This record gives sequence, C-alpha cells and structure tokens, in this order.
Amino acid sequence: MQKTTIQLRVRYGETDQMGVVYHGNYAQYLEQGRTEWLRNMGFSYKWMEENGVHLPVINLNINYKAPALYDDLILVTTTIKKIPTYRIEFHYEIHNQKAELLITAETTLVFINSAANKLMKAPSYLLNKLGE
Repeated sequence: MQKTTIQLRVRYGETDQMGVVYHGNYAQYLEQGRTEWLRNMGFSYKWMEENGVHLPVINLNINYKAPALYDDLILVTTTIKKIPTYRIEFHYEIHNQKAELLITAETTLVFINSAANKLMKAPSYLLNKLGE
C-alpha cells in the first residue's frame, strides 16, 4: 500500500520537565503523517473539506516502545492497511534519528458527507488514485 515518511523535530513545548515528549502529542504527529499521506496522493484535507468530505477520527491506538526526546529528529511513516470503504485505516511507525522504534499506532477515520452530515463511501478520486 501507499507509504509516506515525514521528518519532524521535537520542540521544547512538546516535552515534559524530563525532556520526554508528552504522550498526548503523538496524536498530532500522527495527524501530520496522515495529512502528508493524503497530500502525496494529490489531495489535502482542506481541499477534501472544500469538496464536501470530512474525515473524523473514530479510533486511535498507540503502543509506546521508547520515548522521543527534546530536539530529536523523528520520522513518521504512514501507510493504509487496506483499500478504504466507508472508513480508512492508517498504520504508523515513529522512529528517532538512531532508527529506534518509538511507537506503533493505528487510526481509523470515516468519510462524512459534509452537507448531509452522513456517512459516505470513500470518494472515487481517492479510490482511483489508489488503483493506479
């Protein structure tokens, strides 16, 4: 499946007094990973929303392996688990600059028709792009 890797630097404000990334900040790293995954597919969240599709998260699971630290360079790798239907499932791995695995994670998002506020099938433009 399609895979995207982005590089981020851990900022001071994302850490606790010990210089360790606060656990809640990983959700933001995952969001950056999936928005860049979509951008690599040729669409942005903003464009999708402007075209009537919202993608709320309905499930988030993070398995912590080792801490990310202040000023670490981290790599967020994002893949989808299978072709989306009404939902899209992402898998993530975050490694530090030493290639140590810090977390594995999964999120599930659903496609919502913005105008009707109803569940919808994955947009054809995304499915077509995945079929290439």
